[in-house]
Amino acid sequence: MSCTENTGIDASDPLEALDDAVAAQAFRRLVRHLRHRHDAQNIDLMGLAGFCRNCLADWINDAGAGLDKAAAREVIHGMPAAEWKERFQTEATPEQMARMEESLKRNAPGH
Repeated sequence: MSCTENTGIDASDPLEALDDAVAAQAFRRLVRHLRHRHDAQNIDLMGLAGFCRNCLADWINDAGAGLDKAAAREVIHGMPAAEWKERFQTEATPEQMARMEESLKRNAPGH
């Protein structure tokens, strides 16, 4: 299951009633937080929550940003993804990979 597939939207979910400007502000705060927390590796985010910075980049395109993959990742990483990987990404351990695989199995259908 990938992080680029859409989930079903339940119109009765209070999240759907949230003002778009408020939701956008919260999203930007999340992205800025992740930009600051380079120690939170994508593989660990995937292992814990089933999504990572790259998923967020895919999701902004799913929402209509119209960017190519590299540009979307730059928006989320705050720099070109290749530079972010060189500066901050560590080699994934077999344990991290296993946690990620198990975590992805728990994602909602259509995630």
